[in-house]
Amino acid sequence: MRIALTLIVVGFVVFCGWLVVESGFFECSALNSGPCILLQSTTGDKNSSDANAPDEEPLQVRADDSVTFDAVGGDPKIITLGSVDPNSGFKFQLELSSKGAAIRKATFSEFDDRDYKDPQPLVILSPVRQADGSEILSMANRKFVLVGHGWQFALDKLSWKSFDFITAGDGSQTARFEAIIKIVGTDEPVLKLIKTYKIIPYSYLLECNIAVENLSGSEQKVHFNLAGPGGLGREALRTDMRKVVGGFLTSEAEVVSSRQGIASAMFKRKLGLKDAMTQYQQALRAKDQEQIEKARKNLRIGNKLPDQYKNANFLWAAAVNKYFAAILVPLPEEDKEYCDWVMDKTGRFHNPDGDSRADNGDETIGLDLKIAPNTLTAAGQANSSKIYNFQLYIGPKDKSLFDKNERYRELGFVWTIDFMGCCCPGWIIKPLAFGILALMKWMHGFPPHNYGIVIIILVFLMRLIMHPVTKKSQISMGKMSKLAPKAEEIKKKYANNKAEMNKQMMALYREQGASPVMGFLPMMVQMPIWIALWSAVYTSIDLRGAAFLPFWITDLSLPDALYRFPTAIIIPLLGWKIESLNLLPLLMGVAFYLQQKLMPSQAAASTNPQVAQQQKMMMIMMPLLFPLMLYKAPSGVNMYIMSSTFAGVFEQYVIRKHIREKEQAESQGLVAVTSKTGGKVKKKKPKPFYKT
Repeated sequence: MRIALTLIVVGFVVFCGWLVVESGFFECSALNSGPCILLQSTTGDKNSSDANAPDEEPLQVRADDSVTFDAVGGDPKIITLGSVDPNSGFKFQLELSSKGAAIRKATFSEFDDRDYKDPQPLVILSPVRQADGSEILSMANRKFVLVGHGWQFALDKLSWKSFDFITAGDGSQTARFEAIIKIVGTDEPVLKLIKTYKIIPYSYLLECNIAVENLSGSEQKVHFNLAGPGGLGREALRTDMRKVVGGFLTSEAEVVSSRQGIASAMFKRKLGLKDAMTQYQQALRAKDQEQIEKARKNLRIGNKLPDQYKNANFLWAAAVNKYFAAILVPLPEEDKEYCDWVMDKTGRFHNPDGDSRADNGDETIGLDLKIAPNTLTAAGQANSSKIYNFQLYIGPKDKSLFDKNERYRELGFVWTIDFMGCCCPGWIIKPLAFGILALMKWMHGFPPHNYGIVIIILVFLMRLIMHPVTKKSQISMGKMSKLAPKAEEIKKKYANNKAEMNKQMMALYREQGASPVMGFLPMMVQMPIWIALWSAVYTSIDLRGAAFLPFWITDLSLPDALYRFPTAIIIPLLGWKIESLNLLPLLMGVAFYLQQKLMPSQAAASTNPQVAQQQKMMMIMMPLLFPLMLYKAPSGVNMYIMSSTFAGVFEQYVIRKHIREKEQAESQGLVAVTSKTGGKVKKKKPKPFYKT
């Protein structure tokens, strides 16, 4: 059993180490358009605007070479809504570009970029650069199609006519853009597009409306693509936690989610956006229609939903990183629970420089919505215009915030929060992690309002709660250790009779009241709790920028960096980039060494050279492996692990002291006096492990 326990521990450590390596721990830290745009027929190059965009369905069009269309906008202009001043009341500042009538940049007023030299307001949405030098802006109308005439319009390349923003009495600000589609030669207007943006003080929600109005005397059938939020930077120093997430409403009125990460899931069970986009581009070059359809399916938001939710209705799509989310919500028409005019939802991966590993730091994600075709009646008639309403949440992934807002609760924004469950299922880790986050926030409400102290107190509370189980485990391991010589004799005596050997071993355990299971069962019981604690600390937005001490650990979401080197140190051959002296991982190594020294296993080692060798390996491996893996981990995570390990060392010392005192009493044939013994000392009888 001791060998099995050692193998389990070693296997778990190796498994977690492999996950860390896979996650990227060893990576090195790394407006000119005019007012007019020439339109093109859909029979031309359909995907010229973006080589990364998923292919469109073939359009059923009626070619009309006698009519040529054009789109007219205005002069290039940048309009700014909101503010980066935290005292302004606005949660963010929007930089709107007339090019595509889109969001060029969104910058938070409450969060900075965590640059220790010169912190600046954090840019959450930014332009997505393409290989050809062009840019994709969030909320741009990327393709607008006049189906009946066979023309498509690259309205994301057009500089729309812009108007100065308006401030309402409630403090909200609104900006408006217009574009006109007309017939070349006669200048007869055919369609008018109006896009408006509105932001409200003290709200993370942005309103965006796109109105399409028919100005001609005949009906017009149109549809368009809309670029969703994109350009989110990495927030995690080690693993890239950026994902595209979709929210869906089931027939039981339950919100479920589908996730697409950049990298493929472990063992390729779920294809990531990077590989799916690579497969799609390869299929396009090979003109393999079957592979094209397969790759497009892998890019669609919602393709990861379980079969029982395949018919769930689309609610929202989001681009998220470790701490923040940009959630695009198409608003349903009146008296409807969900939007029925979104035809397709596609996740996207952008790799501008085209490097094969896609890890140079310029990669990003985004999403596209394909709006279903709609027929507009002639001007002046009913249904001659259509308004598409959207809401865009730009803010932190904070469960307490989502719970307080009824709108966020109804839409299930909490599904954007993702925990690293490792080898434990999400239905166990998620409730535990959310409960720990709530407890941490509640404890932070008391002086001194320090999350570092909260983590330390939380660790000691968990140790105290689990102490009875840990104590039983240590006592059981101590008994098993002392039985090792007799167990070795039994193994040698019955080496050729496995059944008799197992029978004698069980009799030995029963006689001495020892349990081979109790040695590792408590560890397995505690594992989900420790993983949930890890996940809660690792992903908590509250720890981002939170300081423990003013001179050390000034940001619990970053490595502690006791001393920053003038220039980064590159480890030869390995290529690891070390930028600072991080003290917490080194202290963690000391704690692991002390913990291994106190493990009750010396008796077994003295009788079995193989066990002795295993213990020697563990003494070396544990103090080196974990500090190495976690050298660049957030200081909040390392503080939790170090505090837990030192608390475990102290706990083991107390337990072993208790065991020694008990053994001394037993050596004299006595046990401790308790109320159950009536105050009299009596000889202790061994308690059987189980009844026969």
